[in-house]
Amino acid sequence: MNKKNPDEFQDFFYYFNNMKKKFFKTLAKINKAVLPSLTKNKVDLSKASKFQMALLGFKLWVTKNALD
Repeated sequence: MNKKNPDEFQDFFYYFNNMKKKFFKTLAKINKAVLPSLTKNKVDLSKASKFQMALLGFKLWVTKNALD
């Protein structure tokens, strides 16, 4: 059986989390540049279409992951 050093696992998870954070930060910048801003358009959330709600949810998910 091939056992790995615990430090190798910590290094792997540190690398993985660092890459995940960089990915979401880059995705957040792309979202800001490409996707429309719902607050600037003054979209009422109670009257928003399903597409607008999905877009808002996606932007919030990306922002949450970029900040963690």
